[in-house]
Amino acid sequence: MAKITKSKKFKWPELLGPVENLESYVKADWWRNIFNANYLRTDGDVVEDENITKDEIDLFTGILKPPIESTILDLCCGQGRHSLELAKRGFSNIIGLDRSHYLITRSRNLNKTQGGNVTFKEGDARKLPFPPDTFDFVIIAGNSFGYFESMQDDLKVLREVMRVLKPYGKVLIDVTDGDYMKSNFQSRSWEWIDKNYFVCRERSLSQNQERLISREVITHVKKGVIADQFYAERLYTQTSLSDLFKRANFEDVTFHQEMITESKRNQDLGMMAKRIIVTATVKKEWTPVKKKSAATTVVVLLGDPRKLDKVKPAASFDDDDFFTINELKRALSELPEYHFIYLNQHETMIQDLQKIKGKMDFVFNLCDEGYNNEASKELHVPSLLEILNLPYTGGTPQCLSYCFDKSLVRGIAQEMDIPVPKAFIIKPEDISFIELSLYFPVIVKPNFGDSSYGITQHNVCYDLSSLENAILLVREKFGYNQPILVEQFLTGNDISVGIIGNPPESYTTLPIIEEDYSVLPPELPKICGYEAKWLPDSPYWQIKSIPANLPEETERFLIASCIKLFERLECRDYARFDWRLDANNTPRLLEVNPNPGWCWDGHLAKMAKIAGLSYAQMLHKILKAGEERITAANAGQKPVIAEDFATTKIERFAAFHNIQDGEVSL
Repeated sequence: MAKITKSKKFKWPELLGPVENLESYVKADWWRNIFNANYLRTDGDVVEDENITKDEIDLFTGILKPPIESTILDLCCGQGRHSLELAKRGFSNIIGLDRSHYLITRSRNLNKTQGGNVTFKEGDARKLPFPPDTFDFVIIAGNSFGYFESMQDDLKVLREVMRVLKPYGKVLIDVTDGDYMKSNFQSRSWEWIDKNYFVCRERSLSQNQERLISREVITHVKKGVIADQFYAERLYTQTSLSDLFKRANFEDVTFHQEMITESKRNQDLGMMAKRIIVTATVKKEWTPVKKKSAATTVVVLLGDPRKLDKVKPAASFDDDDFFTINELKRALSELPEYHFIYLNQHETMIQDLQKIKGKMDFVFNLCDEGYNNEASKELHVPSLLEILNLPYTGGTPQCLSYCFDKSLVRGIAQEMDIPVPKAFIIKPEDISFIELSLYFPVIVKPNFGDSSYGITQHNVCYDLSSLENAILLVREKFGYNQPILVEQFLTGNDISVGIIGNPPESYTTLPIIEEDYSVLPPELPKICGYEAKWLPDSPYWQIKSIPANLPEETERFLIASCIKLFERLECRDYARFDWRLDANNTPRLLEVNPNPGWCWDGHLAKMAKIAGLSYAQMLHKILKAGEERITAANAGQKPVIAEDFATTKIERFAAFHNIQDGEVSL
């Protein structure tokens, strides 16, 4: 039964209490989430100290002696402290790369504030998004090596470093002295971070004695425990490091003076206390440059205009649809590097694809109507392409299956601590729901579907009678064997976020838009449903999309959450995420749209236009994202990073854990 719940503050983590085996609590990918604001608190006495950074750069440049024009990769750069210090010294060809979205955003902000010229990118050190023979030097500083569960992953990092280094380029790694740490680590310690925070630590060696396992319990004096986290770092010795470099085919492996760190806090330096500095040289030939053919052949898959399409008002393609297709073809004709073949006959799609299989490079899958124009069969198209072993753009069958189910997406979002509106499902066998005590307004949606089909002003309900009618309408339209989602109706800003590319390494975040409902008569509910997309005579047709006017922290939260959803739901190349603000201005996820509408006047095109991209340029970005992903998959590496239009992207602020919940709960 539905009821109102009291507002809840930030949900602090539950303490595990005493733990006998620290290693059993360490996740294989612990490094994905630990490098955030708490990391800068606990390790700030070293990683935020400008003097320590200057001393380290003095040491590194003294060893490498890089010419001022050198191209340098600061790998696992964190918040960019070494890159920014190099920039201050006149180096102008510097790229910093790190897996932490939070730290990369911080590095970009610092770079902007300081007027630096460093390029910061987000990516995985095991799959670097750079061509071969790019850098003169690669630096992995600040004990940022040895985080992966397997030493084989560390070997992948070194092999990637070798690939992107120029012939006779050098790598420098600054890493914990494993021999020293095994004998001198503190099994238990605690220290004050500042007057509000303190951290308690436990440490032990792993069962195989190769990694140091750490637990940190970070506490605020008034709020209590804010983090209870576990991590593990490999303890490399000079011998094991030398062996690893040789396995990666580096030569001239040289160990330099050890680095002893002294911080102002100087309480528990942990892995930063005593470190090894090692350099090695790559002796290889220049990588041969592959010549690209004159044009890439792309097959464009579309809906079938000969077949019925019940989503459309007349259940068939009309003049507007043909105009939209012609606009697509006109825009694609502006891209001379591609040759396009259009397929839209679903009866012969399999045979047509088989005939041209050896004459094409990849498929541009724009068949969002679904196979035979059936929305429930949208996933059938990429399934067919998978069977035929044809590379294609957009979501996989699994991704499209996930996102077709609104309730499933809600559950995944909640599992990821991403807020959604309160809701419940009415299953086909549920006959009576009148006894439910609901707090209105609510909106009734078919649980399966897209293109806002079946969602009009009449789906917004303010009392039990209108709820009964809305459920009956949905059942009559979609059938009595389909589940129905009854969701809290939010009245705040109606927001869309668009991403082109493939996070975390390569993506563009388009400007966020919101719907302007000011033209609607006041008695109509503010929704962007079927009427706004398909019915020109409706008042909803006059709704416009405008640049969203949101606080910076809200934008940061939205973008960081969308990137996480993009990866979790296995979206590819492009996607759109629909949100709405609640009464407390907290964003709540409504839907995830892989392969979103590609038409010239759709939401994605509107975002692109605000970003200064033409329709043709937007399509080109989607094509390049797919092409680079496909090429990289074949070559075993990630694509080159695309330009990022968003300047406000970081990990979710702690403030957004402080979500108010005064809405419907079940």
